[in-house]
Amino acid sequence: MSGEELQTLVETLSMDYFGLPFTHQAVFNSRLRTTGGRYHLTDHHLDFNPKVYELYGLSELTGVIKHELCHYHLHLAGKGYQHRDADFRMLLKETNSPRFVKNLTTNKSQKKYRYQCQKCEQLIVRQRRINLMRFGCCCGGQLVEL
Repeated sequence: MSGEELQTLVETLSMDYFGLPFTHQAVFNSRLRTTGGRYHLTDHHLDFNPKVYELYGLSELTGVIKHELCHYHLHLAGKGYQHRDADFRMLLKETNSPRFVKNLTTNKSQKKYRYQCQKCEQLIVRQRRINLMRFGCCCGGQLVEL
């Protein structure tokens, strides 16, 4: 999806769900990591994470756009636009907008270190490597890396 397509999508969703025009700029921001979108209070433009569209498609991006438009229209109207405000929560319900975006971080499989006690044969799994000369099993046995 290009920037122009995003801009027209935001403008049409604003008119369809809120009945108000979106007169500012909407852009993709690839520096966003865990958030789906961001509304800027100073110049009123919207940033969206391109990962939302890549991972989950148009339906999830539409939900994020509606969420950010709730912030946008409430702030311009002088009402409560923050997540904790009742006006914001009510408008989210009216427009059927999600409160949170789905998980955007890729779960990198961390390396697991496996150790076994030579005495009691207990298996120990750790995320960090341990010094076998310094540490042992709770039974007093020596650990061996598997």
